Amino acid sequence: MTLADQVRTAVSAVTDPELRRPIGDLDMVRDIEVDGTTAQVGIALTIVGCPAAQRIESDVRAAAASVPGIDDVNVDVGVMTPDERRALTEKLRAGRPVRQMPFGPDSLTRVILVSSGKGGVGKSTVTANLAVALAQQGLRVGLVDADVHGFSIPGLLGIPAGTQPTRIDDLMLPPVAHDVKTVSIGMFLREGESVVAWRGPMLHRTVQQFLTDVFFGDLDVLLIDMPPGTGDVAISIGQILPHADVLVVTTPQQAAAEVAIRSGLVARRTGQHVIGVVENMAPFTLPDGTVIDLFGSGGGAEVARALSEPGDHGQPAEDVPLMASIPLSPALREGGDAGRPVVLDRPDDAAAQAIIALARDISHRRRGLAGRPLPMRLT
Repeated sequence: MTLADQVRTAVSAVTDPELRRPIGDLDMVRDIEVDGTTAQVGIALTIVGCPAAQRIESDVRAAAASVPGIDDVNVDVGVMTPDERRALTEKLRAGRPVRQMPFGPDSLTRVILVSSGKGGVGKSTVTANLAVALAQQGLRVGLVDADVHGFSIPGLLGIPAGTQPTRIDDLMLPPVAHDVKTVSIGMFLREGESVVAWRGPMLHRTVQQFLTDVFFGDLDVLLIDMPPGTGDVAISIGQILPHADVLVVTTPQQAAAEVAIRSGLVARRTGQHVIGVVENMAPFTLPDGTVIDLFGSGGGAEVARALSEPGDHGQPAEDVPLMASIPLSPALREGGDAGRPVVLDRPDDAAAQAIIALARDISHRRRGLAGRPLPMRLT
């Protein structure tokens, strides 16, 4: 290989931080010339004003400079032509038609809805931290904030206000925070807007667009932060993703547990599979050994027990375990306010440990085959 070939190989391996693929595979590398010990590298970004431009240029410069014999690097940054962008979007879709939902029953992506009966049980905080913990397990993770009226995921993950998905023609690339690809209605509000007052049809369309128009790429797990209760969004997602798994979040409090049970039963009626229960704000232990049960105890176990019993409409009994009991934690609350998930900032905290264990459990569990077409060949 010539020195220029070596530089091309090194530069082509640089990963686009939004698309999470090597820029060589994305046809973003242009002419490369070497004059003595100086490399002249040309690259083409997907769009004008690409938010990842500085990082890509910096990574390209470092990759070229790492080649033995190269002492100086000049990077010429251009932009793809409309035809090149069109070819790129077709390559990314890999034959999938425009606006086709990629998370159907035959998808390899495991879809997990995180639901609750009541608001205020910490469902979104659990979802955000679980997404980051799953990414730490080495999984490719996407997160949809479907709590349109009470969106909070961007803030919990520290995504700056005003951050929007990058558009490449008709593809929307979700922002990435802590290795989690994330989309929320909060990313689409005009400056000064903070309230969404929509009814059923608008809510259905928004959720559908999150799942069809946003390009997540290949994911191992897609988490969906559901709104509390069993309203329009829950019904819409039940229709769009009847094969999804459901994780029910409750607090130990009796009132929250009773409503959480109803949430799980409604999800099951749509064909979704309740994989487990998470008890948040569980009793915590002080340094002197005193146990504080601010919200009582036993609610999570009660929900798991109730959802494991035979349901109405002839639904069979299922084994629904209590998968995690997350103790009340100041660090968990502080991390949410600061946009720094506790599983990253304070991994030794008891709440963080419980969420990390939950992520490990989910990552090791096999996905059910219910509703999935199985490859068969007649002989």
